[in-house]
Amino acid sequence: MSHQRVNRATLLRGLGAAAVLGTLGLSHAHRAKADSFEVHYSEAEWRKRLGPERFNILREAGTEAPGSSKLDYEHHNGTYYCAGCDLALYDAKTKFESGTGWPSFYQALPNAVKLRDDNSLLEKRTEVLCRRCGGHLGHVFDDGPKPTGLRYCMNGLALTFRTR
Repeated sequence: MSHQRVNRATLLRGLGAAAVLGTLGLSHAHRAKADSFEVHYSEAEWRKRLGPERFNILREAGTEAPGSSKLDYEHHNGTYYCAGCDLALYDAKTKFESGTGWPSFYQALPNAVKLRDDNSLLEKRTEVLCRRCGGHLGHVFDDGPKPTGLRYCMNGLALTFRTR
């Protein structure tokens, strides 16, 4: 019987494959629960409404590249809305510079988001969904600033912004 040494490249390829499989499992589970939300469309209707990039994030729990969203650099007063159903999610007053490359907030608006356990990438995280359409927005972590200590790390493509 021959034994192979596991080198770093082999290990990283294996972890990458596991992450892809975990993400695929999450996206399937994400779509399966879409009926339980107030706003719902068929997959074809969502694809048409959102376009490929937003569909990947909101409906398949994808993630945009860090630093790619212009909303990460938005500093005006206003409100951030769900790009899927236009529900108000975050007041710009709760936005802060997290240094992560994604728009970050320390507090969601009341009755705006739904939280769900996410174990897709070999770690336990908390997924943030739009309360009304179930769109995947990002994740929330407990390393944010006062007063909440939370960091809602959002995909910019999952959001739209309007000034007041």
